[in-house]
Amino acid sequence: MPTQPSKELEPIPNPKPERDYEIEITTTEFTCVCPKTGQPDFATLTIRYVPDRWIVELKSLKCYLWSFRNEGHYHEAVTNQILDDLVRVLQPRRLTVVADFNVRGGLHTVVTARYERTVEAAPAAAD
Repeated sequence: MPTQPSKELEPIPNPKPERDYEIEITTTEFTCVCPKTGQPDFATLTIRYVPDRWIVELKSLKCYLWSFRNEGHYHEAVTNQILDDLVRVLQPRRLTVVADFNVRGGLHTVVTARYERTVEAAPAAAD
């Protein structure tokens, strides 16, 4: 069965949850559509996070990012949506999404959205 775009992000167990370490994932192939002009927007997307119990399965991330290809999104909105969706699924200690969009109309846009878990937001210890 061929791979299809999907909004489903698959969490998998972190092999070292007791350690703070950073994962960085970069793609130069992120695309969405400008909701005003209908023109494609291309970006280099970098995701950096310190996991807790979960890491993202990479094929599910690829299909998730692909799902934005034909959707209309402003740069700021899509960057924050990706951050929110990853935080919801992974519940990381920290997560940053940087979307570095290609120049269009002479303007270069880089959007950085960050999340850092507070003590109150920490998951309860397993029984």
